[in-house]
Amino acid sequence: MPDLRLPTLFSRWFRLVLTLLLLGLLQPALATDDAVFQETAKALAGADRNAIRQAVETLGVSQDARALPMLEALRDGRLAVTPEGRLLLRNGEALTNALSGEPVALPTETLSAPPLNNAIRRVLTAAIAQLQLVSPDRKARLSAARALADNPHEEDAPALRQALAKEQDAEVRAALALALAQLDLNSSEPAARLAAVELLGKEGGPKARPLLEQMLAKTEGDELLSQAVNQALANLDFRQALVNQAGNFFYGLSLGSILLLAALGLAITFGLMGVINMAHGEMLMLGAYATYIVQNLFRAWLPGWFDWYPLAALPAAFLVSALVGMALERSVIRYLYGRPLETLLATWGISLLLIQIVRLLFGAQNVEVANPAWLSGGVALAPGLVLPYSRLATIAFAALVLLLVWLLFQRTWLGLQVRAVTQIRPMAASMGINTARVDMLTFGLGSGVAGLGGVALSQLGNVGPELGQSYIVDCFMVVVLGGVGKLAGTVAGALGLGMVNKFLEPFAGAVLGKIAVLIIIILFIQKRPQGLFAPKGRLVEN
Repeated sequence: MPDLRLPTLFSRWFRLVLTLLLLGLLQPALATDDAVFQETAKALAGADRNAIRQAVETLGVSQDARALPMLEALRDGRLAVTPEGRLLLRNGEALTNALSGEPVALPTETLSAPPLNNAIRRVLTAAIAQLQLVSPDRKARLSAARALADNPHEEDAPALRQALAKEQDAEVRAALALALAQLDLNSSEPAARLAAVELLGKEGGPKARPLLEQMLAKTEGDELLSQAVNQALANLDFRQALVNQAGNFFYGLSLGSILLLAALGLAITFGLMGVINMAHGEMLMLGAYATYIVQNLFRAWLPGWFDWYPLAALPAAFLVSALVGMALERSVIRYLYGRPLETLLATWGISLLLIQIVRLLFGAQNVEVANPAWLSGGVALAPGLVLPYSRLATIAFAALVLLLVWLLFQRTWLGLQVRAVTQIRPMAASMGINTARVDMLTFGLGSGVAGLGGVALSQLGNVGPELGQSYIVDCFMVVVLGGVGKLAGTVAGALGLGMVNKFLEPFAGAVLGKIAVLIIIILFIQKRPQGLFAPKGRLVEN
């Protein structure tokens, strides 16, 4: 039987010798490449800005993993230079050698920073993006591809093509192809230009329009390319119209949620109790200022928990507004039931008094209420359409408050008493229900809900003494349109007003849009005085 071990052993030795020979042949090239890299990196420590810019460009196309942390440190101001010309990376108080990664102990006062100008910063952004294209981190590659797609340059084309040939992720490939398509518009090959036009028409955003319009001016004599550009522009217009309508829908829903939070408390005090409370807007303002106070307390005493101050502001704002509302009901409103004109004048005076008190305590200028980190930023659904986290949170919060109010009225003993008193007050009193106490708690509940609305409003805009004045008229319109005394009507009225406002604004403007909405409501009430939902309760008795 033949011995097979000798050929196997020979093949193993042959592969080992071949590997050693290849390493020996490649070693000089590797050493040369490393020497070139180090020499290029050392140019970052010089004072010549042109040399620094050229070094940044060279490092960007080097695809060397060591270049990325150096260029990111240069961008962030963390790259330091020793008197001997060594490059160091700052990581807080720690210093490391930029080339070797070894820790270094040096007094920071002896270090300097490379000089930068706008030209260096421009090439620095592109170089970092080029290096991130070969990163093993998908998010880094996607971010780099999108950055290059936002502002591609001809010198980026080789890196983009090389990255596109290797990339497996579909989303990253799409961003790379979009960046290349913008460069291929100037290609000398007709097929490449045509493919670039078609891709930009399908996937391009608002920035693709001026590029295609410039391209259209250069298509004289090329009927096929001219038709493709016109079709691409039509596709962009259609897609942008859809994006605009989606944006109007979202911002209309957001505005409707704000109106719902502002009007929900008024639906309780006015809709269920029949009290025209002109100071309701000031309950929103009190809730916003309670948020401002809680924010300052967290900033001073609990800085590590600052991002969670809105959660602590919710009960604080509810209690402040509810207590003020109950005090208002006990001291003034209870003497004016059944006298709407006197109630209107009295509460209007109280609103002016509350505004002046806030001015004396906090000043007449707006105060700053900062968004926590988890409410900053947004979700980009399409080019030109970003859904801010703060507005998404407002929509969810409005739905949660509405659910809690509904559960309170439908599933609790207090809700049962409130419904009994608002429907037939004498019979409820004869059954042993303390109607005066129910009135006070109901008014406090409506004011407290308005305070919760103030917390949401503080995350969306300025907080000032006149905050409530901006919403009181809209609140009454929402309640009257939806039907006095009906929570479902309040929801329909708030969301309907929000949607109509946002869809009218692009055509009529903000002021004329509000006037048009007011006219529509007046005409609607003329045809249906009871609103969208017929009222029930104390107002029907009267």
